[in-house]
Amino acid sequence: MALTQPGASKALQEIETTFGTTLFNRTNRGLVPNEIGHCVIRYARLIHTDLSHLREEIVGIMRGHGGRVAVGSIMGAVPLVTEAISSLVERHPGMSVEIVEDTSATLLSMIDAGRLDLAICRTTISQTPHLYDSIDLQEETLAVVANVQHPLARAKKLTLRDLSGYRWVVYRANMPMRLLLEREFRDARIRFPVHLLETTSILATLTLLQLNPSFVALVSIDVARFFAGQGMTRSLPLVFASQSEPYELVTRKGAPVSAGARLLIDELIGARAGKA
Repeated sequence: MALTQPGASKALQEIETTFGTTLFNRTNRGLVPNEIGHCVIRYARLIHTDLSHLREEIVGIMRGHGGRVAVGSIMGAVPLVTEAISSLVERHPGMSVEIVEDTSATLLSMIDAGRLDLAICRTTISQTPHLYDSIDLQEETLAVVANVQHPLARAKKLTLRDLSGYRWVVYRANMPMRLLLEREFRDARIRFPVHLLETTSILATLTLLQLNPSFVALVSIDVARFFAGQGMTRSLPLVFASQSEPYELVTRKGAPVSAGARLLIDELIGARAGKA
C-alpha cells in the first residue's frame, strides 16, 4: 500500500475517529478486528467490489456494449433467465452479467440494498409490494421429476397418493411452490410428508435425484424440460389442480435503470412477447 508503519497507524486512528469507536484490538501479535471491525471490513469489501463494477459499467457504456448487470432469479425461472442472458451476450459480447439464484424474499432484499438491478421472482411474498415495479413475465406450471430409474418413471398416469410415500425434494416452508404442494395434499385428503428435503438450489435438487432414484422433486416445467432434455431426469405424469403464481420481472420503484439492465429487461420482455 506504499504506507509506512506510522502512516498506517495514523490512517487507522483517523478511520476509528470517524466511526467513533475502535475497530481493532491491539495485541503483541498485531491488530485483530473486533466485532465492529469485522462489520466495517465486510462493507469495505462490498464497496471495493461495487467500485470495480462501476468501472466495468463505465467502460462498457463508453464502448457501447451495455456494461454490467446483476440479475436475480428464483429456481423455477432460471432457464428463462439464462436463455435471455445467452441471447443478450451473443449480441453484446463485452457485457458482464452476475446471476444470483435464491428465494423471492432474499432477492427482493438484495434489490432493496442495491445489490441487484432486477430479479425474476414474486412480490406477493413481500409486506411492502408497493416499493417495486413489476411486470407479469410468464405463468408458472409445475411438474414432478425423478431419476430415470425411479420405480414409477414409466407410469402412464399417476395421482398424488401414488407418490405420497416417496421422499420429496421441495422448497422450504411458506414459499409459493411449497404452499401449492401443501394445498394439493390437503385437497386430496392426504397427510403432507413429514420428512422432507428442502432446498432452493437447482444443483442440490438434481444431485439428490441422481444419488437416490426413489426421490421425487417439485420444479417448474421449464426446469423439468431442461433436466429431461439432458437425459438427467424424467417428468412423472402427475397433473396438479392448482395454478401457481406467475413470475414477475421486478425492479425497485423509482430507482435508475442502468444501460445493461435495460438491455436485459428488453430481452426478457421480448422473449415473453415471442411466446405469447
